[in-house]
Amino acid sequence: MDSLVSTQWLADQLGAADLVVLDASMHLPDSPRQAAQDFAAAHVPGARFLDLVSFVDPGSPVPKALPSPEQFAARLGQLGVAPSCRVVLYDDSQIRSAARAWYIFRLYGFAQVAILDGGLAKWTAEGRALESGGVSGSPVDFPVPKRAAGVRSKEDILANCASAAEQVVDARDAARFAGEEGSGSRGHIPGAANVHFTQLLTEAGTYRTPAEIAGLFQSAGIDLDRPVVTSCNSGMTAAVLSFGLHLAGKDDTALYDGSWLEWGEDPQTPKQAGSGR
Repeated sequence: MDSLVSTQWLADQLGAADLVVLDASMHLPDSPRQAAQDFAAAHVPGARFLDLVSFVDPGSPVPKALPSPEQFAARLGQLGVAPSCRVVLYDDSQIRSAARAWYIFRLYGFAQVAILDGGLAKWTAEGRALESGGVSGSPVDFPVPKRAAGVRSKEDILANCASAAEQVVDARDAARFAGEEGSGSRGHIPGAANVHFTQLLTEAGTYRTPAEIAGLFQSAGIDLDRPVVTSCNSGMTAAVLSFGLHLAGKDDTALYDGSWLEWGEDPQTPKQAGSGR
């Protein structure tokens, strides 16, 4: 299974015994939308609700931290997702939250996981079938996985400010990256480049081609032969950049989980204003 699947592919595969479709929608805190209510109103037939907003580690000092291995195993077991399943993730969110779920699955070595290109919006626009109400699978025992090394801490990023061993790419919009007045931001991590996550998407809401995505990063000054760390405000849209880099054939990437929520709130971390690196 490819990492990015079309609506037609999913329509053809629905009902397969090994396929699990998960709604990974999550909205910004100031949005009036509630992902759980939206799911109950309309979702892809047979889809289950991942509840991404709660798929975090509340015991971590990192804001909105990635779930622990134990939490990952518990959530998938509760949803009836076995390690042998094929999982397709989708969202109906402006922040493309399915990418965060994809990153979590990949972090814990889940073998077959994909994102639905265009999400629920494209599925609905094409007049495809929808269901309402709740959906649940039969619980399974999911083994606690090992966690891969694709996460960076604040201490890692501080060290990288001096060594520049890894390139940092910020997924926030240009105003927040620059720390412009009224943006609510004091700038960015020194040396970081800026690729707003929306640039990876077409006007139709689907992902651009691998070559186009690679070109976006190269235009921002990123050397695709060197390691990359993605960052954003909370670790959410950074995953969109990570997924885009994956589509472009680059997997030696990591994600700064704390992102600007952690970095910007610490008076001891260096900040850089302006649009330059």
